[in-house]
Amino acid sequence: MKTYSSRPDPSLYIPPPGLGYSRIQKLFAEFFGTFALVLFSAGAICADQFLRNSNETGLGLLGIALAYGLTFGAMVTAVGRVSGGHINPAVTIGYWVTHRLGTFDTLFYWAAQLGGAILAAYLLRYVVPEDTWRAVALGAPELASGVTRLPGMLIEGVTTFFLIFVMFAIGLDEYGIPRPVAGFAGGLIITVASFLGAPFTGGAMNPARALGPALAANHWSNHAVYWIGPLAGGVIAAWVADLIFMGTPKER
Repeated sequence: MKTYSSRPDPSLYIPPPGLGYSRIQKLFAEFFGTFALVLFSAGAICADQFLRNSNETGLGLLGIALAYGLTFGAMVTAVGRVSGGHINPAVTIGYWVTHRLGTFDTLFYWAAQLGGAILAAYLLRYVVPEDTWRAVALGAPELASGVTRLPGMLIEGVTTFFLIFVMFAIGLDEYGIPRPVAGFAGGLIITVASFLGAPFTGGAMNPARALGPALAANHWSNHAVYWIGPLAGGVIAAWVADLIFMGTPKER
C-alpha cells in the first residue's frame, strides 16, 4: 500500500504569499499589477485599431489575447509573493468567500485594483490619438451584435471560472509548485479563454479591466455584465477548487 507524507518536501517549500509584507506593500502590488494589466491589454486593442487606421495589418485576436495573457502571467509572477497576485476583483472575492482574506482587506484590494485600472485607462486616453481610442472606447469590452446580456454574463462567468479555478488549483498549492508556474498557467488560461470571450464579449474576465476603460471613455454599454459574470464565476470557482484541491493527500 502506497502512502503519502503529510509534510511537503522542505526543499520545495514556498512561503505563503504576503508573509512579511505590510498592507501598504500588498495594496501597492495590486495597484501596480492591475495598472500594467489594463495598460497593455487595453493598449493592445488601441494599437490594433491604430494599425488598421494606417492600412496596416493589425494585431488580430491572437495578438490581443497574447498581450492580455502574457501581461497577466508576468505580473502574477512579479507581485505574487507580496500580495498573492490577484490583480482581479474576481480572484479577490474568491479569496474572501473561502475565508482566505478578511472583509476589510478584500475592500482595500478592490480599491487598489480599480485605482490601478482607472489610472492606466486615463494614461492610454492621454497617449493614444483620440480618433483611435474613441473607435474602440479605449478597449472597453462590449457585447457583439446578437449577443444579449444573459449569454454575455455566462461567457464572462465561465471563462472567469476557469481562470480562478486554475489560479486556486496551482497558486495555493501547499506542496511547492513554483510561483512562475502559477503565473504561466494563469497567463495561458487568459490567452485561451480570450479566443472564446473576446469575439463575443470582449473577454474581460475582470471587473477592473472593464471599469478602467469604461470610465475613461465614458462607455457604459452593458457594463453590469462585466461585474456579475466574473464575480459569480470567481465565487463558484473558488468553492469548487477549495472542495477538490485543498487539504493533505490521504493514504491509499
